[in-house]
Amino acid sequence: MLLELTNDSRYISSMFTGEKGKVSLPVMGQAQAPRKRRHPNWIKVQMPTKPTYFELKKRVEELELHTVCASASCPNIGECWSRRALTIMILGDICTRSCRFCDVATGRPLPADPDEPKRVATMLSELDLEHTVITCVDRDDLADGGAAHWAETITQVKAASPNMTLEVLTGDFKGNTDDVDTVLAANPDVFSHNLETVPRLSRQVRVQASYPRSYKILEHVRNRDAVTKTGLMLGLGEEMDEVREVIEQLAEMRVDILTLGQYLQPSKKHMPIARYVEPEEFVELAEFAKQCGIERTEAGPLVRSSYHADGQAQMIRDIRRTRTVS
Repeated sequence: MLLELTNDSRYISSMFTGEKGKVSLPVMGQAQAPRKRRHPNWIKVQMPTKPTYFELKKRVEELELHTVCASASCPNIGECWSRRALTIMILGDICTRSCRFCDVATGRPLPADPDEPKRVATMLSELDLEHTVITCVDRDDLADGGAAHWAETITQVKAASPNMTLEVLTGDFKGNTDDVDTVLAANPDVFSHNLETVPRLSRQVRVQASYPRSYKILEHVRNRDAVTKTGLMLGLGEEMDEVREVIEQLAEMRVDILTLGQYLQPSKKHMPIARYVEPEEFVELAEFAKQCGIERTEAGPLVRSSYHADGQAQMIRDIRRTRTVS
């Protein structure tokens, strides 16, 4: 069952995460909020009707874990959780940064929970996945940006699920490559850090981040022969020539995996959508990235950093095997 999205990601997220695992749908006769502007007909999501979705939601709550799927109001939560693909978010659910595209809460976080790595490992071992993605809130309040916590989480997950490939989606650690090396030393299978947008819009969109710092992180990771990944949102006001220029730069840096998706405004407080990118444009950009030499590009209106990443396990193993041999 497909559902047409309104121009407010929180609206759909609240429907998917109603109390007691029930989907909250409007009831006839009840007063309803004014009808919200609809997205184009090519942006539709799957309703969470399978028992797997609700079982997964319950287990996440039992283990007191956070997911970017729920915290960031991801429109794909119904589809992904129905096939047991979730993206756990570590280091709490409060971010020290205030990016204008993101629906994760901003504020003063609690201290990192030393038991969280074990609970993450427990959750993932129960799911028996081929591949998963773990992400985090930014923790600029911590001296190492949370690098040691990352390393412990990776170590615990690898021990509990030795046959699973693990992708980590991290912040920029304020450009501190020593902290990046702490994470890499724990041997994640993919190191991902998102650029989010083109250089011209970066300060508006990511506020406390910087393009040179992000490039520095990606270059450092790739120079360590790690499988490297990044992502961009489209529809924030960028020009296609700007996107192609970034793709060319990423290819020169030998980044392995790229995601391109449509920005969807989480609420009226966030950056507005400048335009809806046509599906054909995503296809063209994916082909351009391939021609530039990027190993794998996922591109489409509903693509997100971890969207369909669970199907990339074999490709990731092949890349890592090639790096080891060379």
